[in-house]
Amino acid sequence: MTKLIYQYFFRGLITALPLGLTVYLLYMFLRWSESVAMQAIRPFIGKFYVPGMGLLLGVTLILLLGFLVSQRGAGKLLSLVELPFTNLPVVKSIYSSLKDFADYFSPRRSKSAQQMVVILKMPGQDVEMVGLVTRQHVDDLPAGFLQGDRVAVYLPMGYMIGGYTVFVPRDWTQPIDMSVEDAMRASMFAWMSAAGSDDSPSPAKSRSDSATS
Repeated sequence: MTKLIYQYFFRGLITALPLGLTVYLLYMFLRWSESVAMQAIRPFIGKFYVPGMGLLLGVTLILLLGFLVSQRGAGKLLSLVELPFTNLPVVKSIYSSLKDFADYFSPRRSKSAQQMVVILKMPGQDVEMVGLVTRQHVDDLPAGFLQGDRVAVYLPMGYMIGGYTVFVPRDWTQPIDMSVEDAMRASMFAWMSAAGSDDSPSPAKSRSDSATS
């Protein structure tokens, strides 16, 4: 009876925990966005306040910014705005890294520039590693890198944000039909499968079935 209660509690906790954390993080983000936006417009509206006004204003400003940077000639103006962030030593590193990360999700990226999920397998080795191709050529890399038909593959690490980037021959990689989001999510949790799944038989059962057949 105690074991059964423990199982029910554990299953309920596993079900409620992702939902609760997601709702909590979303609530905190919306609350922070509302607070920041209201501080920006408080001098103009005084004490007048309608719940959600700050968030609505923030979304509107982001849409307006997206519209402006999509126009012709906006690139030059944006370059002028970015000038202080791209020249200060420490700020440059932080800003460039964040901008490169954000640019990856830009809908303006060409299809050839998009990352794709691949299996990395070195010749003569039976080990397979799942990674993301982040660079399709190495011609513009600094001197010292091996040249040829090579690609950059990012290998994400499990249970943490981080990983390694390796430059390997293209024929070491094999594309797989999997989205980047699914691959990153699977890598984050070390590709763990759902325990106790009825769809995949256990090794012991498979050996038993083979013996009886």
